[in-house]
Amino acid sequence: MARPDFDVAIVGFGPVGAMGALVLADAGLRVVVIERETGVVDLPRAVGIDGEIVRAFQALGHGEEVAATTQPPRVKDEVAFTNSRREPYFTAELPPIGHNGFRDVAFFDQPELETQIRELIAQQGKVELRLGHEVTALADRGDEVVLDTRDLAAGDRGRVSAAYVIGCDGASSFVREAMGAAWQSLGYDQDWLVIDIVVDDTDLLPILTMQVCDPERLTTYVCVKDPNRRWEFQLRPGETREEMLRPETIRKLLDDWLPSDRYRIRRAAVYQFHAATAERWRSGRVFLAGDAAHQTPPFLGQGLNAGFRDVVNLGWKLPLVLDGTCADALLDTYAAERDAHARDLVEWAVAIGKLMETFAAQEAGLPPPHQVDSSSGYGQGRTAPPLHGGVIAVEQVGGESSTGFLLRQPTVRTADGSVCRLDQLLGRGFCVVGRNPAALALSEASRAFLARIGARIVSLHDVDVVEGRLDDLFDSHEAAIVRPDRYVFGVADPDWSLDRLVASLEARLAVRV
Repeated sequence: MARPDFDVAIVGFGPVGAMGALVLADAGLRVVVIERETGVVDLPRAVGIDGEIVRAFQALGHGEEVAATTQPPRVKDEVAFTNSRREPYFTAELPPIGHNGFRDVAFFDQPELETQIRELIAQQGKVELRLGHEVTALADRGDEVVLDTRDLAAGDRGRVSAAYVIGCDGASSFVREAMGAAWQSLGYDQDWLVIDIVVDDTDLLPILTMQVCDPERLTTYVCVKDPNRRWEFQLRPGETREEMLRPETIRKLLDDWLPSDRYRIRRAAVYQFHAATAERWRSGRVFLAGDAAHQTPPFLGQGLNAGFRDVVNLGWKLPLVLDGTCADALLDTYAAERDAHARDLVEWAVAIGKLMETFAAQEAGLPPPHQVDSSSGYGQGRTAPPLHGGVIAVEQVGGESSTGFLLRQPTVRTADGSVCRLDQLLGRGFCVVGRNPAALALSEASRAFLARIGARIVSLHDVDVVEGRLDDLFDSHEAAIVRPDRYVFGVADPDWSLDRLVASLEARLAVRV
């Protein structure tokens, strides 16, 4: 049987598709990207990248480069819920260093970040790009996927085959349509006007990012990367797209914030914010990722970050299947993990919208429309939801357990005096981490399996923390197994020896005998 042209074909070369190509090619896979556009769209869309994603770029050797494209920390970065007079109900400070060793949220300019990722791909030199091409048909033949393509400039038609396909082609995804996967609405669709400006003096506007709970019109103001700023204005009943996009309407909305001669408009658009996920994320050898798989209200800034998590998840699973280490069944865990995680993030974002509506009703003297409290804002103090199933020791999930959560990443100093972030010690793949060598006692069978999947075994006994702190799990557990994406697979405790954890990992990875 002939080998497919590529291991993975990615449809769509936005930031999610680009990161997917970077991750998979870095793992040694043969990757082709098919994209209708020939260049980066020069419009701001996503504006926030979180520490987990910068950490994922760190694993590729590009964490510092990506972090350098974001807005440097300001004197005090905060977000707040406010009343109509922009007086805070409460605020949350964004620390300069977060759980993942980078800022929990950093603002960036999407065209700049997309350009940078494309430059990293060009430097890597391992991805075949077919820009200015569209996919016109897709057929999963069981042992490969065949894609028919068309060159949009020349009109020439072509055909490419791949072992797997990832649809990163946006909310109106051709790949999702070809899969026959409908949207599942999570029940929070609203029309909002989004305005991006370039301001000539950043001191004219507050540094504070605000959810303005105004009974007249809910408004979000985002203090994005200098000199850019963003507003999102909820449309009131009866207002039309055409009315909201009129220059006089935009000017009137912004007049309450700054003089009209002190900025230029970079983008103004009316969007319907959706809360939805695809009913299926996988069909045979075809997967969905990014906006093709999920849509969320923007209040948490997690739409793009969730898409990045999608391709990071596939980025460590597909190589294990393609090299024969694991059975194809491992890929079923992709949808199981990512759909639940994306839904959690959508629910967090919806909770922020509902909290805004509740504060606005309170100011207007109306009954609260929702039963929420201030703990509903910004992820309830957590940086990301945990995993509840898939490739984790599900028997340990719940309560105070660290299983399913991201492992904290401090900066550390090793015995030889070198300083690095913790992940540089843990390696790129799976890792067994223990407090000391005694905590890492393993049978020969366990060690043989860990070697087969390229896992590292790391003791923390001679590691000193320079910045941040070690994960709390080591306060009560001797050891843990950590996945390539830095989620905790499971922890060793009196009921779970390290050998038992390794055996559970082998089963959940669907490792071939």
